[in-house]
Amino acid sequence: MPTPFVIGIRFNRVGKIYHFDASKINDLRPGDQVVVETSRGIQLGEVATILTSIPQGEGNLKPVERRATPRDLLLRQLWKNKEPDVIAGSRRRVNELGLKGIKIQSTEYSYDGSRLTILFSSESEEKVELKSLRQDVQRMFQPAQVELRQIGPRDIAKMLGGMGACGMESRCCARFLTEFSSISIRMAKDQGISLTPEEITGMCGRLRCCLIYEYEMYAAARAQLPKRNKRVMTPDGEGKVVDVIPLREMVIVEIPELGQREYPKDQLQPLDELEALNRKAAAPCPSKNGEGCNVNVKSGGSKKT
Repeated sequence: MPTPFVIGIRFNRVGKIYHFDASKINDLRPGDQVVVETSRGIQLGEVATILTSIPQGEGNLKPVERRATPRDLLLRQLWKNKEPDVIAGSRRRVNELGLKGIKIQSTEYSYDGSRLTILFSSESEEKVELKSLRQDVQRMFQPAQVELRQIGPRDIAKMLGGMGACGMESRCCARFLTEFSSISIRMAKDQGISLTPEEITGMCGRLRCCLIYEYEMYAAARAQLPKRNKRVMTPDGEGKVVDVIPLREMVIVEIPELGQREYPKDQLQPLDELEALNRKAAAPCPSKNGEGCNVNVKSGGSKKT
């Protein structure tokens, strides 16, 4: 069976990568332009990656139609030059129809002009009836098949670009993020990040995408440390965990006589484990000669006879 020649294609500068079978054109390289059939019709995209096997979880891949010709590239540019007029016309029609809260953000022609996607956002959570707008823009820009697609605040921020909330010259979403991950407030809590809106909110008004970058590492480190308020035995006596420092694998323990002290995780032992050992040691020995029974259980561990 021949080795499949799979390529990853990107249709936007910082867009998601889609995989196609390029076995019939196996001399393609990153940066080449190709024409492929997608769920949204024939599209022109750029080869981003070369793979030697079909990605896990993906079934039969669609084949690459052909390498893009200079005519294809010129055709795409001609239709791209028409997009500002589409934006202006669509916004004008939105105002005429009195659609409050609807904003036309961008438009995308397919490379041959057969399809036109109008991207819009809505300030309202309620569904707005756009049937009239769809019919009007279809008449305005025929014979292209028009599709209205709603986008969210993160998509808008990615589209606009600009400085990030952290001070970086370009936002992560506009520089390298191809997909948006699900972000939760728990990710900030587990990393010990301040929960003030200014600290965790991006320019889009949503939780910052970067909260997920180190979350798995923090979660794995926390799993190896005792939880807050847990009673532990330290080299200086019994205390209660008040905080943890995951990346340093350190635990802050409150000891009544000494106050708060930091300890490495390997110097601590949960009191519930010690109590379990003591109960086991106090239980009657099932063996007549005592072999295998625990005795002399102390705070540091157990000793076998």
